[in-house]
Amino acid sequence: MLADDMLGQGRERADLSIYYAAFDAMAAEGGNLVIVGEEGGEVVATYQLTVISGLSLAAARRAQIESVRVASRMRGQGVGQQMFADVEARAKAARCSLVQLTMNASRVDSHRFYEGLGFEASHVGFKKYL
Repeated sequence: MLADDMLGQGRERADLSIYYAAFDAMAAEGGNLVIVGEEGGEVVATYQLTVISGLSLAAARRAQIESVRVASRMRGQGVGQQMFADVEARAKAARCSLVQLTMNASRVDSHRFYEGLGFEASHVGFKKYL
């Protein structure tokens, strides 16, 4: 599903061994979950949740969300809303004060989706590839 859109097609790889190694590393780290939704034995949605303890915002714990994907054939059917209800429930259970995520600025539909869920575009993000 990571390669199931225009951005992913150009940046994801066919060699699955790197993803298996990354999954093993994530599983070994505390506060890191990969959540998978399935329908009829087929994976139709996924996200990664990482709980981060911090000092700012009165020492707030935050839930960082990454790798949010819904299978293209399932988009527009409420899967994303169900997934983010799960995100919020898990974040609250982990005593997080906020949920945060970043997304590629070109994902206009995703931007609209997140705003509809109550997310605010409150920060400007930067990345530097190494």
